[in-house]
Amino acid sequence: MYPSGFAIIEQSVKGLGNAYAGGSAVCEDASAIYFNPAGLARLEGHEVVAALHVVMPQVKFENQGSTHILQPVTQQPLLGGNGGDAGVTGYIPNLYYSYGGLNGWSFGVGVNAPFALSTKYEDNTWVGRYHALKSELMTVNINPSVAYSIPYDMVHQLSIGLGFSAQYMEATLRNAIDFGTLDAAGAFDPIPARFFGLTPQGDDGFSELNGDSWGYGFNLGVLVEFNERTRAGIAYRSQIKHDVKGTAKFQTPDTLHVVKDQTGYFTDCDVTAEVKFPDYVSMSVYHDISGEWAIMADVTWTHWSLFEELRFKFDNGQPDGVTTENWEDTWRFAVGWTYKPSDEWTARAGVAFDQTPIPDELHRTPRIPGHDRYWLSLGGGYQINERFRADVGYAHLFVSEAKIDKSGFELEEDEIRGGLKGAYSASVDIISFEISVLF
Repeated sequence: MYPSGFAIIEQSVKGLGNAYAGGSAVCEDASAIYFNPAGLARLEGHEVVAALHVVMPQVKFENQGSTHILQPVTQQPLLGGNGGDAGVTGYIPNLYYSYGGLNGWSFGVGVNAPFALSTKYEDNTWVGRYHALKSELMTVNINPSVAYSIPYDMVHQLSIGLGFSAQYMEATLRNAIDFGTLDAAGAFDPIPARFFGLTPQGDDGFSELNGDSWGYGFNLGVLVEFNERTRAGIAYRSQIKHDVKGTAKFQTPDTLHVVKDQTGYFTDCDVTAEVKFPDYVSMSVYHDISGEWAIMADVTWTHWSLFEELRFKFDNGQPDGVTTENWEDTWRFAVGWTYKPSDEWTARAGVAFDQTPIPDELHRTPRIPGHDRYWLSLGGGYQINERFRADVGYAHLFVSEAKIDKSGFELEEDEIRGGLKGAYSASVDIISFEISVLF
């Protein structure tokens, strides 16, 4: 998967058709639990919504002069191919249940995946292998919510909502290790440099980190219905901190047993990390123009600047594994339209701009090689009968060319990983299906 950052907005199929332009204001089904829990107040009776989103990214790298720290001596640049298509098709399910109309109170629970990531390079010898070979992040969020609505003198209805999140995450990160360059650089102190006679870029090993965690947070929202045709919503979802615990496994050249025996470095061990998923604020408006046509718009701010680095601590004594991120806060803007020619049929369309949190070419990494995205979305729905409804959605995401340039070795962690320099071309297609049941 290839999200902006690694947040997943694909939490509703109806919303996908509008490029999620009315997220916190439309509130037309139980997926309001995610976008704005106050929207539960608009629903009556029992409703179950089940959806599946198929996310199909294409992510290809082109080497444009990557360098190696020993290149002035060896005359060899960073070696390897382009890695093939690193995009991995992802399947994102959503499940929601709501019960509304109980003396102004409404309740619900949602199960979804608000964060995810998957990149996998086809060649273990590709030029960026010391930075990344495989990256996977999966989350499951359980989100019970409650809403209350009251008539208000100045508006048709005012609703407030609150939800609690229990979130599970697990991650896998794999990359190659250039033991030849570590040997030449004297990194196994007190063992002298070149003691093992390993070849830079020729005697690789591998590292794989696996970990999981539970984290907790909340979401809240307000929905104002000015009249039967116009409403506005604002929603906030809190950051969630994960204290990840897991294992690190290493594959090393056989000659390095001396290093393992004397220092403990590169022996399989436990590993820990702290990861914070960002909070965000979303503001949306919705207006029914004529009973057939409706328009909507949304602006969302995400607090990505809290993602300063990814740091792993090993209990075998070796130095921390660090990737400097220095991400920036982002904005997302969307506009959508809905056309309903009859009680049974609905058509939807939307466009959006989704800003990348990655600040520059230096801090872009092969694990998350993202850039700004432009959405073009279409969707439709059919009311089968009083109880059953089916909806589909499609979106194509145009991703700006994403350049990466670590060739100057400005970040210390890149000295051994290599001065990767090049450009990513990417796009994403999303196809989604949903069934809603009222009872």
